[in-house]
Amino acid sequence: MPTPFRHTEPLPPKAATGRVAEVYAQAARDFGIPEPAPFVVLSSAPALVAPAWALMRESLIAGPGGRTGKEVAAFGVSQANKCRFCVDAHTMLLHATGDHGLAERLARGQEPADEQHARVLDWARSTRVPGAAREPYPFPSEEAPGYLGTVLASHFINRVVSSLVTENLLPADAQRLRPVRSLAGRSLSRAVRRPAAPGTSLPLLDDPGRGPAWAAGTPVGPAYAALSATATTGAGLPDTDDQNLVRATLRDWDGSHPPAAPDPFPSRRERPGARLALLAALAPYRITDADVAAWRRPEHTDHCLVHLVAYGAFAAVDRIESALSAPATQQLGDTS
Repeated sequence: MPTPFRHTEPLPPKAATGRVAEVYAQAARDFGIPEPAPFVVLSSAPALVAPAWALMRESLIAGPGGRTGKEVAAFGVSQANKCRFCVDAHTMLLHATGDHGLAERLARGQEPADEQHARVLDWARSTRVPGAAREPYPFPSEEAPGYLGTVLASHFINRVVSSLVTENLLPADAQRLRPVRSLAGRSLSRAVRRPAAPGTSLPLLDDPGRGPAWAAGTPVGPAYAALSATATTGAGLPDTDDQNLVRATLRDWDGSHPPAAPDPFPSRRERPGARLALLAALAPYRITDADVAAWRRPEHTDHCLVHLVAYGAFAAVDRIESALSAPATQQLGDTS
């Protein structure tokens, strides 16, 4: 049967146990989607599932700030990263919030009619460019943990999805039809509009620490710290020279999408690990079967591939996060 996954074959969610099963249960309750593909595809490397879920849950779903505004931010990040799956998902989730007009304006490529939402969208798009989304932010300072966590979670999930999941959110790309995405969003509305208690995902994490200063002591901080610690374990897959190349490339990255020609990435034959990691960081939608096959060895399981993609994805997130200032923001008004 057709599968939404590329390059890996994750276990069916019904086979999940332990923390992965608990993530699926929380996703069903708090997200309205019991088996979301971005987390199912991570399940080949189970240690990544709970931290990735925790960061998204504690920021987008339960963090400070209105859900509609944070969905607009997630949409903007996904648009900047060319992640069509995630663009469609957040359009559908905007329908779930009840903001049907806003959802359809964004689906048609138009700017939000509401000035505040337009500012959030522009800011979120700009976060792909390190240093371009500094303060003042287009939301109150007390909402910074929710918004910053949302955009950083989105930058990570976008890259994982573009690397390892097809573009089709629904079978036959049905979400491209307005009635379908509206109906699908309405089916999620009860979960999306239900208040979510902060911190519910934290018991799934292993002593992650407080996290960065911008998280301001909220559960977003430990969730970010846990994802940082887990995603970077994939750095052990490339050799030292490849790790140095990834660091140097990300240090000099200006947020642009690399040109198609000439190919700016390392040679598929000579440095396949560095190539995959950098593709995951900068242009995950360009990862091909040939790129994966060039890197695969008998010892390279799906578990290894997911960790390598997560390492590259988080290298970009870390570059973006390090360019954001602490949330001593100038208040510019509420966003709902």
